[in-house]
Amino acid sequence: MKAKLVYTAQKLATLGFNKGASGNCSIRDARGFVITPSGVDTEVMTADSMVVVKMNGDAEANKKPSSEWRFHRDIYQHHSEVNAIIHTHSMFATTIACLHQDVPPFHYMVAMAGGGSIRCAPYALFGTQALSDAAISALKDRKACLLANHGMIAMGGSLDEALAVAVEVESLCEQYWRLLQITPTPPLLSDGEMQAVLEQFKGYRND
Repeated sequence: MKAKLVYTAQKLATLGFNKGASGNCSIRDARGFVITPSGVDTEVMTADSMVVVKMNGDAEANKKPSSEWRFHRDIYQHHSEVNAIIHTHSMFATTIACLHQDVPPFHYMVAMAGGGSIRCAPYALFGTQALSDAAISALKDRKACLLANHGMIAMGGSLDEALAVAVEVESLCEQYWRLLQITPTPPLLSDGEMQAVLEQFKGYRND
């Protein structure tokens, strides 16, 4: 489990989604969850660097979890179906987040994040309960959200799924950013069209 976390953190760096010690990821554990450490560059992380955190917030002795451990804990408590969480400062997701904009249904793949838009949570100081509360609200009925002036959260039933969601959200944010260079009001799919996509996605998951 810890080795998989290291691999995922390093994969995010390879993709350019995080640089240095930015961003974090975690996986649910019987004790609570295991999360990447605070202030450690991805390239020097090892399995032993990972930190076990209980649901009451107590961290493994002599280790410092990511400063964002609160929203990881709270997401696990609010979403029983989620077993892995990824947080990135990826270029395009962060760019849209700095505009305080939701990603609207300009493309049907927006539904991959669970609904008709990818919400942007209002700004709150990193590492605080206020940020966690904002994220929980933005993630209602969703698999991903943006964090204003900050970055992105993606989640899934596994680290592989959470990574796939993060990759897709970043791609969608890049596409949306490019559209905004052409027009501030790109054409959007209707609520009915997006609902049909969501229903179609259910069928794919059941195949």
